[in-house]
Amino acid sequence: MSVTIEYERLRHHRVMAAWLLVIAAMVFAMVVLGGVTRLTHSGLSMVDWRPVTGWLPPLTEAEWERTFEAYRQFPEYQKENLGMTLREFQGIFWLEYLHRLWGRLIGVAFAVPLVVFAVRGWVDRRLAPKLVLMFILGGLQAVLGWYMVKSGLVDRPDVSQYRLTAHLGLALLIYGYIIWTAMALLAPEPLDAPRKRPWRFAAVLVVLIFVTAMSGGFVAGLDAGFAYNTFPLMDGELIPEHLFALQPLYLNPFEDVTTVQFNHRILALVTLATVFVFWVIARRAPLPARALRSVDVLLFVAVAQVALGIATLLMIVPISLAAAHQGGAVVLLTAALWSAFELRPRRETAAE
Repeated sequence: MSVTIEYERLRHHRVMAAWLLVIAAMVFAMVVLGGVTRLTHSGLSMVDWRPVTGWLPPLTEAEWERTFEAYRQFPEYQKENLGMTLREFQGIFWLEYLHRLWGRLIGVAFAVPLVVFAVRGWVDRRLAPKLVLMFILGGLQAVLGWYMVKSGLVDRPDVSQYRLTAHLGLALLIYGYIIWTAMALLAPEPLDAPRKRPWRFAAVLVVLIFVTAMSGGFVAGLDAGFAYNTFPLMDGELIPEHLFALQPLYLNPFEDVTTVQFNHRILALVTLATVFVFWVIARRAPLPARALRSVDVLLFVAVAQVALGIATLLMIVPISLAAAHQGGAVVLLTAALWSAFELRPRRETAAE
């Protein structure tokens, strides 16, 4: 009987892991769609937030005119898009609408199965708080998204780079938490391997990749990718002359275009070098095949991501490449999480 119960428990875990991986894929698509929305300057086309009643877009000509009239009252139209036609407005409206709609669909895709699993008794005491936290974080992400949009509806027709980066950062945290929980459902205990595995190194890499992605958020928020479109030099210099030009100095990594792009370049190269060192160390350790495969994938994705970033820069930020680069950051984070997961120690050795 106990064997049957254990089999059913494992089956339930596999089903819930598949569900969480679908949610993670939806969050991944949301991050990429958010990047495209930013790149096309579509994010300020919807000037109100109706989380419950805002499912439907304008359906009649009169509704479109009212929506367009509301947009014309705000700085983006008055300072950037004066004279825009209704058809042109619709072109940017649909991307932001799809972005918000997709967020709502993620909420439904998460909440409905969660209720079903809970009613069926599949969610145990250890898993329940994690799923509840995911739901709360998803709601906070929606609020943060509107808080970000509001920053572009005041004087400057552009969202705050601080709020944009916070919005991206929370999305990555939610995504990573979902991925880790799904992997834990599929493989509750690590594979047999020597105790001296580089799991702390892998954890540091996860943090470093996250920090690099955050620096990319500031690049996007300040349109810093358009400032220096050469590599490896910036305006003919390895270290640009106008680095840290703002006072006080601590503002430069967040508000100075030159410093922001320089920091992102350095962090990207440091990340690549660190991944390579990690790969060498992991390859020398007698690790299980799956763990070694995760390390190989991590190195491959890191090289591809840096190459994609350089191409995006040299080609002056085309939307397709820039969106792929943002998606690549999520893939790189996923690969790092996978490596960290495969190399994690057993619970009884975690404190050693």
